[in-house]
Amino acid sequence: MPNYWLVKTEPSSYSYDDMAREETAVWDGVKNPVAIRNLRAMHPGDQVLVYHTGDEKAVVGWATVVSSPYPDPKNKDSKLFVIDLKAHRRLPQPVTLAQIKADKTFADLPIVRQGRLSVSPVTAPQWKRVLQLAGAND
Repeated sequence: MPNYWLVKTEPSSYSYDDMAREETAVWDGVKNPVAIRNLRAMHPGDQVLVYHTGDEKAVVGWATVVSSPYPDPKNKDSKLFVIDLKAHRRLPQPVTLAQIKADKTFADLPIVRQGRLSVSPVTAPQWKRVLQLAGAND
């Protein structure tokens, strides 16, 4: 059974559309210790919501973890890890942070409580609710 995650990215530096064009992306740049711990808990087959920060503030895409975590090849710091993500699809409509904050399903979602955390877990009911709000079927 897959786990569910949410990753955040600034679309002006790397957007979901960039990931979709590349098909598979090395998810790097994670430096927060809690976010790194979450990234290291990811497994191939896990499902990932891609959230755009900045002006957009919305979940916009769906990706799949396609590698186990491995040391960041661009960084000498042995504490930093990366993961490979494969773009699955853009959501039919974005799910905004305002929608998430207004829905009690997400009361304990880390993006609501810890807004700066770039990699965080999502429960199965939260995953399903995001897809409902986005007009996507599993």
